[in-house]
Amino acid sequence: MNDAKRKAGEQLPLVFTHDAATGRDDLLISDRLSAAVTIVDAWPQWPSPVVILAGPVGSGKSHLASIWKEHSGAQSIHPKSGSNAAVAAAAGPVLFEDVDREGFDDTALFHVINSVRENGHSLMMTSRLWPMSWPVELPDLRSRLKAATVVEIGEPDEELLSQVIVKLFSDRQLNIDDKLVFYIVNRMERSLNAAQTIVERLDRLAWSRGTKITRAMAAEVLNELGNSGPVD
Repeated sequence: MNDAKRKAGEQLPLVFTHDAATGRDDLLISDRLSAAVTIVDAWPQWPSPVVILAGPVGSGKSHLASIWKEHSGAQSIHPKSGSNAAVAAAAGPVLFEDVDREGFDDTALFHVINSVRENGHSLMMTSRLWPMSWPVELPDLRSRLKAATVVEIGEPDEELLSQVIVKLFSDRQLNIDDKLVFYIVNRMERSLNAAQTIVERLDRLAWSRGTKITRAMAAEVLNELGNSGPVD
């Protein structure tokens, strides 16, 4: 594969690495994403100043957050003790990603939400868990979170994963048989990140061996990733 084709192959939809395409036009929209896409597109006419995108790893939260950040000019924050997160929230829209993994200080997040409300700005947060499962001890913060708009993003279904895999291979100038796509989708982890990893590894493996991508090769990659699925 020449450098031009490799460069084209790196422009991937719904991929979350450091060089990923994160534009609005890169989205493959399915029912599981429609509510989240609608809320991103509706900004700044949000139903509440605080929006939380909740969904599993690889569901598209980071991609949507990146789109919203670029569109709104939001600043990334981490509400922890001693941070200037509330000051940033008073100045404009703010984004707090991976809430459940990064953690936060109750009082700091409470002040961020108050700053957003008082100054007419917006706060988007992303999390694998719904806010009711966050380790919140401050009653006032719990009350603020109950007033937030929570949008759930479900795991990708088989149809979307198939579309993503075909698109990922197409971007790399590779054609793949529908039966092989079906084989991969029914054995892989249900995430968009997994789709990217599988396609990248298959591309590299086929390139190194100088052969086309086969079912045996797909099985090899899936086994390496622990996604062998049912044996038939």
